[in-house]
Amino acid sequence: MTRTTWLWLLVGLIGYAILPWYMVDGGFWSFEWLSETVNGEAASALWAVLALGRSWLAPTALILLGIAAAMLAPLQAVGRARLIVGLALVGLGYTMGQGLFVVRDGPRAFEALFLTLGAEDGQLGFGAGAMVTLLALLFLFTTNLSAIGKGRGDAFVTGMIGLIVAMVGIFVFFPVAHILIRAFELKGGGYSLAGFGGRFFASDIWGLGCLIGQGACGSAINSVVLGIMTGAGTTAMGLAFALIFTRTRFRAKRLLRVLTVLPIITPPFVIGLALILLFGRTGTLTNFFADLLGWEATRWIYGFGGIYLAQMLSFTPIAFLVLIGVVEGVSPSMEEASQTLDANRWQTFRYVSLPLMRPGLANAFLLGFIESIADFGNPLVLGGNFNVLSTDIYFSIVGTVADPGRAAILSLALLSLTLSAFFVQRKWLGKKSYATVTGKADSGQHATLNPALKWTCYLTALPWAAFTLVVYSMIIFGSFVKLWGYNHSFTLDHYKRAFRIDLENWRWTGVAWDSYFTTVNIASIAAPLTAAVGLATAYLLVRQKFVGKDAFEFSTMLSFAIPGTVIGVSYIMAFNFPPIELTGTGVILIIVFVFRNMPVGVRGGVAAMAQLDKSLDEASLTLGANSFTTVRRVILPLMGPAIMAALTYSFVRAITSVSAVIFLVSARHNMATSFIVGRVENGEFGLAIAYSAVLILTMLTAILLLQAVIGTRKLRRANRLQPAE
Repeated sequence: MTRTTWLWLLVGLIGYAILPWYMVDGGFWSFEWLSETVNGEAASALWAVLALGRSWLAPTALILLGIAAAMLAPLQAVGRARLIVGLALVGLGYTMGQGLFVVRDGPRAFEALFLTLGAEDGQLGFGAGAMVTLLALLFLFTTNLSAIGKGRGDAFVTGMIGLIVAMVGIFVFFPVAHILIRAFELKGGGYSLAGFGGRFFASDIWGLGCLIGQGACGSAINSVVLGIMTGAGTTAMGLAFALIFTRTRFRAKRLLRVLTVLPIITPPFVIGLALILLFGRTGTLTNFFADLLGWEATRWIYGFGGIYLAQMLSFTPIAFLVLIGVVEGVSPSMEEASQTLDANRWQTFRYVSLPLMRPGLANAFLLGFIESIADFGNPLVLGGNFNVLSTDIYFSIVGTVADPGRAAILSLALLSLTLSAFFVQRKWLGKKSYATVTGKADSGQHATLNPALKWTCYLTALPWAAFTLVVYSMIIFGSFVKLWGYNHSFTLDHYKRAFRIDLENWRWTGVAWDSYFTTVNIASIAAPLTAAVGLATAYLLVRQKFVGKDAFEFSTMLSFAIPGTVIGVSYIMAFNFPPIELTGTGVILIIVFVFRNMPVGVRGGVAAMAQLDKSLDEASLTLGANSFTTVRRVILPLMGPAIMAALTYSFVRAITSVSAVIFLVSARHNMATSFIVGRVENGEFGLAIAYSAVLILTMLTAILLLQAVIGTRKLRRANRLQPAE
């Protein structure tokens, strides 16, 4: 612990005395600040105190020196650790507080104190020096917290908990609090709890009129019904695909795998547009059946039916990605033991395999439910008169009369639905053990499905895969015609305009190249960060016990529960001024992707890790490995499907997300989805579809490369024998 404490103290002193304390023009990695270290913006905190008179930065240095003095003082180890914990906590609180209270225009709180210390001219947002110093203080706190016996004395575990709690607090709670507090605002100014209650329980949110024949239901009730049906439908469909992949000898598994992943790599609005052109009043299939059977063409695709169909297409891959690893993880030994005791294949599946899949089923349903109620792209295109919370929030923010207060009320209603689903899931799973991967060898051969269940899976999944193929054939077709739905003359103009290359001068002259390169770069950075944060959080939730664990688990789902539109607006409100100024940068896009998508890594990791017996960890620790080595050498190699799911989903969502970034893009950092939405608004459907087709090909290539690099999880000895049908 002593060596680690000295290391982090050195890091903190470097951040304070050498690196620029504030944000610098051109960015830190341009290193232009090295030649401007004496001016106000590029100065270190030490220089700002000594030469520029910014005395309010001095207490941070005094705290770092106090920690150094504590390390040199003749104190008992536990007493020294307690003292350093207290000093580091004070340092964190003061450093973050002064950054929050002293903004560009000067102090906005504790004015007498900060004006006395010379803060009348204000300050910029935190830069590299402040961030490094805060990180060092955080790890000084967690390292010495473990030294006094917290976290079982494991500095790696306490440090991981501290880091994730800090990141979730800064990048989830802090921005969300900025917009949710608007729910209590009165139109004339001030705040009122009574006014909040009346607006929150309004009939247009929770009304049950459709159930009693008195008009429409409220948007919250519509969201609940849609979310439950989508969660149940996507979980059942995902399980059918997973069983086909793991328990049958279906010959076209590779093609089926592509078709299960295609919907998740589709840019926004494309599925909705495809469904409209297939099933709209003048759609291809609508006209075909109207001519063949004499049916009257209707607008049924607009409303609940259309949204449900689009969400089933969009979110079934999420359930499949979560369930494929869970189904693979069921131990064949347990299934063989069941059959040895004269159970048939159906009884084995019903009473042995299926109960062991409960963590995956519960997590798949929870993700499907949350995705459904937070989705606004599909309801926006296909909703018609069927109102849901997500679209109501969107129009409250960007409508003719913007009402952030109502958007905040609706966001709290949506959050209450997510919280309820979370606790129902926890109640259903209970405290039972679902571990089946214990480190013991087994035969490596899963029990096969009984014929009735096998054909049920075939008749459920294969028609759905065929329907998916039809939808995507229409999308590809639409990119090669002049005007989809009206003029079907073949053309390459859309691709040429978007992705033209001047070979003579080697210039990327297409209008889409700039946003394409920006999107791929940002997604490539965000994906591994998202997977790392999500799986680290899952490790803490499954393997560690600490105070506030339940609250910690729910907090990781918060950003996923709130619509991306609200997240985007809250990030603008929170990070447009000190202490953290990120608006207009590429960093804010990476951060919003990491914390918006990390719940998929968390839930997939929780489902997969619940199957790994704790005796594997204990054996590693018994043999002298520390927690970090155990995670790296034992747990991670068994987490292939969860890592694949987290990387795949985070990369894809970073490319296809629109609601969270529509307010965060800038001229310098324009995203593909923002570009596509702009083309759709201008009626350039061919260009939008062509761009979408290129993005689909890009994401599909990335997924195949990830699969090749990560490989598959090897839980048991290879067995060349195929399961008998």
